[in-house]
Amino acid sequence: MPIDPICKTKVQEDTSYSMDYAGKKYRFCSSECKDKFGIVEKRVVRLKRSIAEKEKISFGKLRKEIIKPGICTLCGACTASCDSIVIKNEQPKLVDKCTACGLCYNQCPRTITTETGLVGKLRNAYCAKSALSGMKGQDGGVVTAMLGYALDAGLIDCAIVTTKSEEEPWKPVPIVAKTYEDILEGSGSIYSHSMTLKPLMDAVKEGMRSIAFVGPSCNIDAVTKMQKSPQGFLHHFMRANILKMGLFCMDTFYYEGIREFIESRNMNLADIESMKIRKGKFEFQTPEELRVFPLEEFDQYRSSSCKYCTDMAAENADISFGGVGTAQGWTTVLARSGIGYEIFNEAVDNGYIDARLLEEKEMKNALNLAKMKKIQMYSIHRRENK
Repeated sequence: MPIDPICKTKVQEDTSYSMDYAGKKYRFCSSECKDKFGIVEKRVVRLKRSIAEKEKISFGKLRKEIIKPGICTLCGACTASCDSIVIKNEQPKLVDKCTACGLCYNQCPRTITTETGLVGKLRNAYCAKSALSGMKGQDGGVVTAMLGYALDAGLIDCAIVTTKSEEEPWKPVPIVAKTYEDILEGSGSIYSHSMTLKPLMDAVKEGMRSIAFVGPSCNIDAVTKMQKSPQGFLHHFMRANILKMGLFCMDTFYYEGIREFIESRNMNLADIESMKIRKGKFEFQTPEELRVFPLEEFDQYRSSSCKYCTDMAAENADISFGGVGTAQGWTTVLARSGIGYEIFNEAVDNGYIDARLLEEKEMKNALNLAKMKKIQMYSIHRRENK
């Protein structure tokens, strides 16, 4: 016998309370249940349609990302939104055909589907590159150009950036950059942890009052906590204004591990001109050639803390920068706070940076990578347990 979709009671096939909707016939025990269906279930069907028009997401995606890794909360949101899913043996199970409408995935509290949830709050997103001639930097060189403008305009006293050691090639050395030449030394990415908080506090103690701080999300979070925590150290220096410039980051690696890998591939770390992680590959540019390796070959050298980090886009920064989403040679810029937004646009207006608004497809590329970062710890654990 048919089941009333509202009260779940059995009804007769020839009941006078029925409705054809979205190619299916629904039967009810009473006019009250029929009216409720019109209010609730029709909206569910419309929601399924609207989600399906954007992206096909099957129950398999929910199972792969949430159920199998063991992070399902058993809240029942998926079963409440789809008749084809039930809870069995303390896990959501698909018991009927999946139409890939995406409704179960979009209701789950463990999935991250909103722009804010993936990259944090922002005022505007840009595609940008340095407009300064002869300047080389990672991607579009926007961080270096913006620091140059802030220093020239007297908006900052110094900047905390990371340079390379002269004694040990590619080993990160954080410095207090007080000149444009110092800032240029910090251009380009280094994929090892840099202890930038010590030079920051040194600058504060020296009496620097306007400081630009450049670092990935973990370093940005440390500064944020020092600012906001009741026991935060920066409360003792009320006049210190810090512009937090965050760098997109998917992974960092132990310096000794990178050196070991390079030497095992018959290369010399001193000969590496640049490093870049792009599209799941680790690229090393030498004077003779570009050597490219699958990123998974570096898993054993990966910093342990990165396995538990879910913030690709430095969400607590005033402004964030990365080479994700935009074409090679350009930088994706996420202006978050008022001060980050204002200084970036001043740099554009004064000819230091070329910029335009980020296109929807470019933002989508950045969001996709941010989603990978949000769930990557579960993928890593699965790979480790194979």
